[in-house]
Amino acid sequence: MTQAGTGPGITVAAADAPAPVARLPRRRGIELALIVLAVLLSVCGYCAVGIARHGALPPGAAGYGAGLGVLALLAHLAVRLRAPYADPLPLPIGVLLNGLGLVLIYRLDLETPGDRAAPAQLVWSALGMALFTGIVLLLRDHRLLQRYTYVCVAAALVLLTLPILFPAVNGARIWIRVAGFSIQPGEFAKVLLAVFFAAYLAANRGALTYAGRRVWGMQLPTGRVLGPIVAVWLVSVGVLVLERDLGTSLLFFGLFVVMLYVATGRTGWIALGLLLAAFGAVAVARLEPHVHGRVEDWLHPFASIEAGLGANQLAQSLFAFGAGGVTGSGLGLGHSVLIGFAAKSDFILATAGEELGFLGLTAIFLLYALLVERGLRAGLALRDPFGRLLAVGLASLVALQVFVIAGGVTGLIPLTGMAMPFLAQGGSSVVTNWAIVALLIRLGDSARRQTTAPAAGA
Repeated sequence: MTQAGTGPGITVAAADAPAPVARLPRRRGIELALIVLAVLLSVCGYCAVGIARHGALPPGAAGYGAGLGVLALLAHLAVRLRAPYADPLPLPIGVLLNGLGLVLIYRLDLETPGDRAAPAQLVWSALGMALFTGIVLLLRDHRLLQRYTYVCVAAALVLLTLPILFPAVNGARIWIRVAGFSIQPGEFAKVLLAVFFAAYLAANRGALTYAGRRVWGMQLPTGRVLGPIVAVWLVSVGVLVLERDLGTSLLFFGLFVVMLYVATGRTGWIALGLLLAAFGAVAVARLEPHVHGRVEDWLHPFASIEAGLGANQLAQSLFAFGAGGVTGSGLGLGHSVLIGFAAKSDFILATAGEELGFLGLTAIFLLYALLVERGLRAGLALRDPFGRLLAVGLASLVALQVFVIAGGVTGLIPLTGMAMPFLAQGGSSVVTNWAIVALLIRLGDSARRQTTAPAAGA
């Protein structure tokens, strides 16, 4: 306060002048420029495939570029309107990965003219970007999701259980097929479970951290607090094991352990999680023939060649990576189609490795790492526990999925069978991953607003 005189011997208090309000840079121009670059790179890849295979530009190049560009522009306008302070990187990364996935699937379609997947994948990509736009426009505050904690977990369990009623496909019951239309409910369930875990752990983080008794030097929460979330996790993983969807069960287990660690800050949960994961993996590998076969393929990838039966899928994948070398053979010039029926789904990374080489794979992994890093950064900046846990959970979903798939097709770990985010054939996967990017956009916008709120209100 300052003293201002109004006459001889008289002073009154005068209010200080208000501090200038800090204006946040919105960075939407950066986002738009990166989106244009992502679309151009995707179109260049599409043209490169056509030139390599036919010696001329593919006839649908202009339509492909226009379609992808319009969808990306609509998504950008939604962000500009409803989340102006969001991180400018997640949307362009999603556009580039999705565009590259369409290019790779189109390239493999040229080898299998009777089984074309690119048109359907383009439709699913459009639906995914439409869902992205809807989430950004309609979800004004991520904390609204916290009201639907138990609705999310109920819907997730129903989605996970439905495939049991349908026939198995390639040894796993993970699909719902009706009149030629198929979806993979587990893809949608993972986002719903991430919301449930974040909401429940945020509401009970104090009891999870400080209540209960110590066992072997580790603070265990009371059964009343830990019981419900463990029950949900056990039911989810149990159903997935019955359906032989071990990749998704491993994903859910990793998500549960990571979010429990973030909520409590107890490193013991990581150690306990790794111990339980190792025990479960050994037990399932011994008792389940389908998993046992994959473990044997992982331990002896060239055994079928030595037996005179030809190369199996993992061996063909390793050959593709080896043939790619540092710079790759060039888009459209590889032979990864020899992998067989899963070349467009589980093993699509092998096509990228052969035709883009080590440098191309490094760029792809850096894009995924950057997407995960932006999610974790938003989580660190958010002040509310639910938003923090949700951001970490969604980023962990992407990180775990990339690790499990990349590790499987490169022989680092046994193959589990999941879709590489945005790249692989799979409508449910691409739609779900666009929903994850939309939520990260919303969380990033909220994080930036919360971080600068004191400065803006000073």
